[in-house]
Amino acid sequence: MDKIQEVSSIIEEKKDLFIDANNKIWDFAEIRFQEKKSADLLCDILAEEEFDVQRAVGGMETAFIASYGSGKPKIAILGEYDALFNMNQEAGIAEKKVVCTGKNGHGCGHNALGAGSLAAAVGVKDYMKKNNIKGTICYYGCPAEEGGSGKTFMVKQGLFDDVDLAFSWHPDSINEITSMSSLADIEVYFKFYGKSAHAAACPHLGRSALDAIELMNIGVNYLREHVIPEARMHYAMTNGGGLSPNVVQANAEVLYLLRAPKFSQVKEIYDRVVNIAKGAALMTDTKFEIVFDCADSNLIPNDTLGKVMYKYLEKLGPVEVDENDIKFAEELRKTLSEEEKNSSLKDLSKELKEKAMESPIANFVKPFESSNETAPGTTDVADVSWVVPTSQCTTSTWMLGTPGHSWQAVSQGKSPLCHKGMLLAGKVMALSAIEAFENPSIVDEAKAELKDRLDGEEYISPIPDGAKPKL
Repeated sequence: MDKIQEVSSIIEEKKDLFIDANNKIWDFAEIRFQEKKSADLLCDILAEEEFDVQRAVGGMETAFIASYGSGKPKIAILGEYDALFNMNQEAGIAEKKVVCTGKNGHGCGHNALGAGSLAAAVGVKDYMKKNNIKGTICYYGCPAEEGGSGKTFMVKQGLFDDVDLAFSWHPDSINEITSMSSLADIEVYFKFYGKSAHAAACPHLGRSALDAIELMNIGVNYLREHVIPEARMHYAMTNGGGLSPNVVQANAEVLYLLRAPKFSQVKEIYDRVVNIAKGAALMTDTKFEIVFDCADSNLIPNDTLGKVMYKYLEKLGPVEVDENDIKFAEELRKTLSEEEKNSSLKDLSKELKEKAMESPIANFVKPFESSNETAPGTTDVADVSWVVPTSQCTTSTWMLGTPGHSWQAVSQGKSPLCHKGMLLAGKVMALSAIEAFENPSIVDEAKAELKDRLDGEEYISPIPDGAKPKL
C-alpha cells in the first residue's frame, strides 16, 4: 500500500467521527469567541485520539492547541469553527427557509473547516504512530475568524513562534490551491456622544450623535473616490440612538471595516477616516471615541508548500459525486442569478469553463499557478503566514456558483458533498504534512521562500498593545 492509499484509508476508517463533528458544529452555530460547544467537542475528540490538549490559550476561552509527538519539525493544522450572525437556514433543502429567526448559521463553512482539519491532524497522528515518524503535529483551534481575528491574537501572544509549517483549507465550490494574497484590514467602532433634548420643543438644546454618524458616513462615501482602487470601506450602524424620533439622540455608534492590500495602506485610510470623524464631531458639537475591534495583515503565499499540496489534491481530486449530489446541486442552482452562477468561473481558463458547464459541481482540479495578485477577501490566516510558512487549499463542498456567506452555503453544510469535500481536504493536508516530516528539505525551502518574500520586512502585529478579543 502506498502512502496515499494508507493515509486515505486511515481517514476513511474514521470518517464517521469527522462527519459527526462537522454536523454537530453546524448545529451549534456559535459566533466569534462564543464557540464553547464546538471547541469542547473538538478538544474531547483530540484528547481521545491521544493528543495533549491545552485549552483556553492566548487569553481566549475557545482557543486551544492539541499536540501529538515531540521535537522538530512542528507542523500546525489550522482549524476554525465559528458561525455567522443571523444566518439560520434549514439544511439540505433548495429553498430559503429560516428555522429560527435571529439565530446563527455556518454561511462560510467553518463547521467543515474545523472537522476537515481534525481529519488531517488525526490522519497524520495515526500515520506517525504506524511508521515511527518523529516530530510534532498540532491542531490549532482558532476561534473568531469572522470579524474577531482569533489567529492574529494568537500570533501576537507568541503561540506560533515554535511552529515550522502550517496547513489550512477552506470550503468552496472549486478544488484549488490558494496562491493569491489577501487584503489587510482594521475594524473599529466610532462611538459618538451628544446631548438629548425634546426634538420639537427645544431641539436647539440638543446635540445629535446620530447626526454626527450620518455626516461621518457621508464624508467616508466622498473619500471612496480618493483611495486606491483595491481598498474597501464597509460600515454598519450598530446603534442609531434609540427608537424615539422625538428625542435628539445622545448616543450613537457605527462599526467600520477598512481593507487594502497592505496594512500600511489600511492605516493611511484609517487615519483619514478618523479625521472625517473629527470633522463630524466638530460640525455637530459632539464628542467621539474609537474602540478597536480587530485587525489582520495581508497573506504571504508560499509556493513551496502550495506545490506539495497541489500534488496531492491533483492525485486525489476532484471530489467524487453521485446522482444525488448532482440532483441537489441542480435544484439549488435554480435559486442563483446568472451573475452568481458565473461568479466561480471568472478566474478559470476557457478549457476549464467548458468543463465546468458539464456539471453543477466542479469536476476538475484547477492547475496550480504562482500569483502576485490579491484576492478581495480578508483572513486571519494571513498573520500566521507572516511568521510561519503557510499554505491552503479549497475543495468542492458547495455547488458551483455558491456565494460565500449565503443561505445556500448554510443549506449545504451537512450535505454528502460537504462531507466528501471535507474529507478530501483532510487527506490533502495530512499527506502534505507527512511529506514535510519525511523530507526536512521542504521545511528549509519553505522558510527560505518566506524570508525571500518578506525581503527584510518584519512582522508588526496590526493589533494594538493592550487590545483584548471582543465578544
